[in-house]
Amino acid sequence: MDKVLLIDIIRRYEQANFTVNRRLNALIRELMQEELTIDQYSTIRYIREHERATSSELADIFCVGKSSITAIITRLSDKELIRRVPDEKDRRVTYLMLTEEGKRLSDTMEEKMQELLAKYIRHFSEQEGLAFIETYEKLARVLMEPGEE
Repeated sequence: MDKVLLIDIIRRYEQANFTVNRRLNALIRELMQEELTIDQYSTIRYIREHERATSSELADIFCVGKSSITAIITRLSDKELIRRVPDEKDRRVTYLMLTEEGKRLSDTMEEKMQELLAKYIRHFSEQEGLAFIETYEKLARVLMEPGEE
């Protein structure tokens, strides 16, 4: 890619990313009110999609330290949204699973998120929406490739 074009794309990406993240995070915080933080919601959503997770797995997925994920887990456990379940074969391993209340809240928040995001994604044509998500998913894949950091 031409260097001038690349620099322009990077500049435009940074501006758009800043605006989108700032605005969406504000809307999401408003949507969640006092129920959850964005990090707590992301954790619950990940566990819901995978049925269970370890704290190390969560720390790796969210690119945070174990102390940060421990704080999130503790708050979710205190709210009785997740429970710790020891592995039957290896007692050193503890899985995190959603409680029934955690599942209920996850489903409710998922519906609210879909309604929120649909308001904005509806501005895209079908073709624009697909092109957008395919490009965004490609960026996500490239970012996860080893050695690309």
